[in-house]
Amino acid sequence: MTAEIQNKAEDTNRELVLTRLIDAPRERVFAAWTQPDLLKQWFAPRPWSTPVAELDVRTGGWNYVVMRDQDGNDYPNRGMYLEVVPNEKIVFTDAYTGDWQPSNKPFFTAVLTFEDEGGKTRYTARARHWTVEDRQVHEKMGFHEGWGMCADQLEELLRRG
Repeated sequence: MTAEIQNKAEDTNRELVLTRLIDAPRERVFAAWTQPDLLKQWFAPRPWSTPVAELDVRTGGWNYVVMRDQDGNDYPNRGMYLEVVPNEKIVFTDAYTGDWQPSNKPFFTAVLTFEDEGGKTRYTARARHWTVEDRQVHEKMGFHEGWGMCADQLEELLRRG
């Protein structure tokens, strides 16, 4: 097996993917990911909430998002944007906490793409993990269910306004 084929197989084993066709133009879907007031409205699966969303959306920028469970427990998340292409792509990771400072335990890198498809947006979220074990943990945490609920909430928000 060539190194390129082996690397591709390893990547597939460490990746979780969610894709949806969202009935909104990609500019609006991108905005919901990049404007804190919008992100807070859909980012955590209900009944959880997102009381804090601080975003410096640019390549090399940082983010700080807090998700809160129904019992009032907060789950803070810090990360950095590795690539931002307006209305097309956002890549962020928890491997860094801002200003290229390494995090204590990197878990994944998200690659979000927004593509035009018949007046709607093909939204794809890829969660790429450092290890197969991390991918399995994320899957058991409910990646597909949670990110799916959030995608539903995102589309609901975009339908409202």
